Order: sequence, then structure tokens, then C-alpha cells
Amino acid sequence: MESDLKVSDQTMTVYDSLSLELGERSYQILIGANLINDAGAFILPVLRQPRVVVITDENVAQLYLPNLKRSLSSAGIGHSEIILQAGECTKSLSHLESIIDQLLMQKIDRDTTLIALGGGVIGDLTGFAAAVVLRGIDFIQIPTTLLSQVDSSVGGKTGINTKYGKNLIGSYYQPKLVLADITSLESLPLREILSGYAEVVKYGLINDAPFFDWLEKSGNALCEGDKALRQQAVMTCCRAKADIVSQDERESGERALLNLGHTFGHALEADIGYSDTILHGEAVALGIILAHELSVTMKLCSKEVVHRVKDHYQSVGLPVSPSDISGYNWNPNRLISQMKSDKKVKDGRLTFILTKGIGSAFIANDVALEDVRTILAKATNS
Repeated sequence: MESDLKVSDQTMTVYDSLSLELGERSYQILIGANLINDAGAFILPVLRQPRVVVITDENVAQLYLPNLKRSLSSAGIGHSEIILQAGECTKSLSHLESIIDQLLMQKIDRDTTLIALGGGVIGDLTGFAAAVVLRGIDFIQIPTTLLSQVDSSVGGKTGINTKYGKNLIGSYYQPKLVLADITSLESLPLREILSGYAEVVKYGLINDAPFFDWLEKSGNALCEGDKALRQQAVMTCCRAKADIVSQDERESGERALLNLGHTFGHALEADIGYSDTILHGEAVALGIILAHELSVTMKLCSKEVVHRVKDHYQSVGLPVSPSDISGYNWNPNRLISQMKSDKKVKDGRLTFILTKGIGSAFIANDVALEDVRTILAKATNS
């Protein structure tokens, strides 16, 4: 995997670049300001033919679709768009069917490329549509949220939710290119930034203690809008994820570490019905704290580690306990039932990512259910 700072000969845009190495399916991840305005010049070289369909949502379309379309036109790329409802509820079979119907109605062929312009919902849904329509066509990620820039746009996980759980239908399907435009983060409300920041912190907690140290010093300024810090954080996270995915694309080993906090977090999201009452990153932050508390209960790490993680999340404004989510009654048994529907369950046993300290996460398949229930009861005041 290579990374460096580059200047486009065609646009004079300055950006960071790294490569996710997967043989013939390798691709570039570009990170910089105003990349959407110059997207056509970056996209054209990876297209089979100069025709794309942009898939986005109502909110993102108003902000960034006009500039993207101008850039595509300037590069001689024909384009159309599909605009969806915003929100987690869009990651569904019905919306997948709607996208495929519209694509086929437009008479796309196997050389057409899809562009996912938006956050994780749009990226996951577009990637899955690309994986299955006409038995597979190319797609490009243009993530516009911090969460999608540091996590979901990289690595090829695509999918949709069902009433039984999150991302239970999907595929591993890599994009041809990722363009992470740091400028797009300026339009996000603070809550959305914090949701993405929860995943940024995850990378330090998994295996990069110095990065967590840096975030403790820089996190507040990053969340408040410092562009240089944001670009540095996105680059660090993408580099870390690209390195892991290049060695374990289908999560048979090390890639599972990226699920730190997600077994708890997905259960919280599913129980509440995938609504804006709790955003994905908020659920992950809570899940990461619960995973650390479970590690303390199992005598794997010290209480000081939990306090450090919790204090940092709290210092930037993220929830640190399920009870912080007002107006909802959590039930430990119901949450455990949600966990049992998680796709990471093996032979009826739950898989957790636990820790021995900051930057020392590991995969655990031998967790006593009673310990999980105790942690949840304490956290939910049940």
C-alpha cells in the first residue's frame, strides 16, 4: 500500500492518495478539499465507458449534485441520477428494488458505472446494487460524511438492513475509486460529525495507541472544524483500514477487529428500529464503551482504560451510556436477542472484540452470556 501527496496535472487540486492493494481489484483512495468539483477528471480514467449513473439522497443532491454533474460534463462523461429519500430506512429491499428498476429502465449496460454520492447508507446501497445488477457493474464511492469517509466507503462491504438485523443482506464488492472530499464535511451538523468521529477513535483503540493519544489532544478541534486535522484523521483511518482489508478482505481474521463496539452497537440500532433516535456512530461509541467494560469484567484490562475512553467520548459530546438516549426503555434480554441475529454469530456463540488496553484489541469467541447481560443491565439501569 502506497500513500503520498499529489497535485493533479489537470485540475491543480492538492490531495492525499493511497492505494488499497487487492491485485487486479486494487483502487485509489483520494482525500482532499474540493474533490467533488474536479471529480470528472479523476473518474474518467477508471471508467469502461464515459457513462455513469449517480445515486444520492435528497439532502446531498441539493448540496453537491450540481457541482458533480458540471464536473462530469466537463470531462465528457454522460450522466443521469437517481435521488432517494435520506435516512437509514433507505437501506432496504424495497429501495434496492427501486434502484434496480430505474437502472434497467435507463437501459444501462455492463460498462455503465454507478457513483455513490452520499453517506454510508447511499454507499452501502449503491455498492450492493452494483454487485447484483447485470451480475455486477463498476461503482465509485464519493463519501460526504465523516463516518463514510473513514469507514464504510473503503473495503467493499455493501448491504442492506432487514427487520432481523443490520446489513444481513449484502456482499463484498470493491469500488473502482474512492474520492473523499474533506470540504463536504463542512455542511454536516455537529451531531453527524460526532457520529463519524466515534469510528475515528475506533482505529486508535484497535491497534494504534499513538493515534488515540493524538486524538485526545486534537479531537475537539477536529470536531469543531479544523480542516487539516480532519484530513489527517481521514488519511490515518483509511490507511489503517486499507492495510487490514488488503490482507483480509472477507473478514476471516484481522478485519474482524474493525467491528470493535459493533456487536453491542448494532443491537442498540436494531432495537430502536434504525431511527435517528440513535445514529450509527453514537451506537458504536456506546458499543465500544460497553466492550471495554466487558473487558474489565473479564479482568482483561484496567478500569483506567475504560475511564480514558469514556472521558474522551464525553469530552467531544458523544453519549457514553445507553441511558443517555432519552425517551427509550432498553431491555438487556431484548438486546441480547438482537445480538443473536448478528451475522457474526458462529455456532450459536456471539463474537466480541475485546481489549487488553488502548490499541490492544482482539477477537473473543468465549464470552459468557451472563457477563454480557450484567454489563447491559448496569448500563441500561435495568
